[in-house]
Amino acid sequence: MTSPRTAGTAPRSALTRARVLESAVDLADREGLGALTMRSLARELGIEAMSLYHHVANKEDLLDGVVDVVAVEIQDAVARLEPLADDAPRSAWRTATRRQILTARAVLLRHRWASTVLETRKTFSLPVIRYYDSLIGLMRHGGFSYDLVHHAMHALGSRALGFSQELFEPDGATAGSAGGGATEGADDAATAMLMQMAEQVPHMVEMLAAVSHEDGAGSTLGWCDDQSEFEFGLDIILDGLDRLAEREQH
Repeated sequence: MTSPRTAGTAPRSALTRARVLESAVDLADREGLGALTMRSLARELGIEAMSLYHHVANKEDLLDGVVDVVAVEIQDAVARLEPLADDAPRSAWRTATRRQILTARAVLLRHRWASTVLETRKTFSLPVIRYYDSLIGLMRHGGFSYDLVHHAMHALGSRALGFSQELFEPDGATAGSAGGGATEGADDAATAMLMQMAEQVPHMVEMLAAVSHEDGAGSTLGWCDDQSEFEFGLDIILDGLDRLAEREQH
């Protein structure tokens, strides 16, 4: 009887691009994006680093691939949502769009490093484009012209995929600690720096004193990007787009 495979002992013949990418995602989830190197991934798979190049051309190809893995996971999660019925009222687009974006965000919260990689991609492959296409379909159901859809995508920006790009990003805040320790350390250091500049930036210091960025629910992807802040921004954008779409109908 063949014994079950253990990590790092699989024969080379069992290695595929899909398995390489799945292992890369697991490694980044566990140890952070900074730990995802060709050498460390080869160690994870129990092979020589050069063997990886049969499946991924280079580090950029690896990052493109892990984005696709996460995008497919997002697509699968969205596919489990109840579809918007053809005869649903126009107004249903907003609820359906909000639900889809928050579903995508839930996936990113399981892969906290993924938003950092998404921000660096110069091209998007089919899984990501299909996700955006489904959002366009929801907006078209809401009566959006293609011109307004185009504006909407620009307005949503990274929120369409479930994360907010930070206005201020302390060094190391998204460096990829699996447990969030690097983010917390960078947050504390940035706050301490601002406190030292209290006389020069009094409004910023007062705001930090009045507002806590710690939600304690594991819903943070960036320095200040907790769930309530993400949803606040998303709702403002969707409310404004809904008014514009309604205006197009008259």
